Amino acid sequence: MPELACLYAVAHGRVQGVNFRDFALRWARTLGLTGYVRNLPDSCSVEVRAEGERGHLEQLLEHIKVGPGRARVDRVDVKWSDYTGNFKAFEVRF
Repeated sequence: MPELACLYAVAHGRVQGVNFRDFALRWARTLGLTGYVRNLPDSCSVEVRAEGERGHLEQLLEHIKVGPGRARVDRVDVKWSDYTGNFKAFEVRF
């Protein structure tokens, strides 16, 4: 049985206005993860909370560290926690 976990990541840099949320949404759905992505009010960071198989979360994290073509990810703050099952799908929040 795969290990289930929760990933909380905040990407900093040029990550707003570059399709970062859609990028994260596509990868999370491709990997079968649940949770959300949203811009934070500081205009230079994006929050991702995702749940699912630990290996798939690690793959998502690697994509977040790079971002889409026009993004510049300076750093990603990461926290891991226990799987909660609180999400039914992966979505963009506003």
